[in-house]
Amino acid sequence: MFPSKILAGALALACAAILGAQTDPGPRQAQGGPAPPPAGPAIRGLSAADMQAFLTGKNTFSEVETVATGLGPRFNMDTCAGCHAYPAAGGASPAVNPQIAAAVKNGAKNQVPPFVQSTGPVHVVRFKQAPNGQPDGGVHDLFVIAGRSDAPAGCSIAQPDFSNANNLSLRIPTPLFGLGLIESITDTTLKNNLAANAARKQALGIQGSFNTSANDGTITRYGWKAQNKSLMMFAGEAYNVEMGVTNELFPQEREENPACATNSLPEDHMNPATGAPSDIQMFAIFMRFLAPPQPSPATQSINNGRALFDSTGCTMCHTPTLQSGDSSFDGLNNQAVNLYSDLAIHNMGQTLNDGVTQGQANGQEWRSAPLWGLGDRLFMLHDGRTKDLVQAILLHDSQGSEAHQATLNYQGLSVSQKQDLLNFLRSL
Repeated sequence: MFPSKILAGALALACAAILGAQTDPGPRQAQGGPAPPPAGPAIRGLSAADMQAFLTGKNTFSEVETVATGLGPRFNMDTCAGCHAYPAAGGASPAVNPQIAAAVKNGAKNQVPPFVQSTGPVHVVRFKQAPNGQPDGGVHDLFVIAGRSDAPAGCSIAQPDFSNANNLSLRIPTPLFGLGLIESITDTTLKNNLAANAARKQALGIQGSFNTSANDGTITRYGWKAQNKSLMMFAGEAYNVEMGVTNELFPQEREENPACATNSLPEDHMNPATGAPSDIQMFAIFMRFLAPPQPSPATQSINNGRALFDSTGCTMCHTPTLQSGDSSFDGLNNQAVNLYSDLAIHNMGQTLNDGVTQGQANGQEWRSAPLWGLGDRLFMLHDGRTKDLVQAILLHDSQGSEAHQATLNYQGLSVSQKQDLLNFLRSL
């Protein structure tokens, strides 16, 4: 007798075939059948010392911050592992949003904004415009420490006003698996890849460009708009912006109300006396050594879908494999990086315009999201607006989108071909 999950999945596929429609197979862990490859281990080939550093970094990544250790005064979450949780530490949003509990933890009186739902993704909020009408684009943290039992007695700052929904740009956490390999890809490799297949890309209407560092001109590659340069910068910014913990890269409090910001700064730092690394150093090590997601075993449908993913033109932005360069770290040196991304920014059209510019990326431009690990994603697109892979594909097409022709090509497939392509994507 079939387990209930397998039976439910089989019935869904059968109904879709009868109705002439394709269906998202859903996250691999809910599909039934053989268990998917586990997520969250270290990359292969690490030295004993690097493996120990990875394990220590994982523990640091999972620590829960308090006001005494630097939380706040404004924050979105109190632990890295809260936002990056599914299907393992370092992943993306879990099924149950931990921000609901964080809002009132330790006696806090925060109001949960309406866009933060218990069954929705973890959210970060940026404001499109400042009160004076000028562009904003910065993160405005959801919660404050006021009222918490561990907060200073005189701290009474208020949450931001989130009532103007038209001024809000929502983002969800990006998964962290395989980021060390992405960091190890050379700029030359990325530029050559973007220049490759020029005629085919032109016929599809695909252009693309890179977000770059304003200081040295090198390619930035982390974040929804590829706005962050390195894993260390990514970690330092998140620690300060998402949890309010000052550090050696971001040493000033974002909220300097003296009744709330009472710790010595920076709150997180390397210990010069003992040489003990800072938290952000350990976060970067953990992310650097996280293994990339492993795909499910290939089936005929998955193989068919892989070919269709290329023939429709999707691989012109979601490059299946790039190569890392020479790396100082074992396991990252000259490796195949099966990320399904070119790490470039592309115009995705008006429907996905969030009104926020970051570096060279305007409101309509987004980094080609790496698709490895898509089989374990619960929420899709930059704001998590859908759980349905079919809807995520269709939302690639709107006025101005470079994915217009590729989306049309997908829509022109037969029902069985579309299902093969979806099965392939959920195998990643």
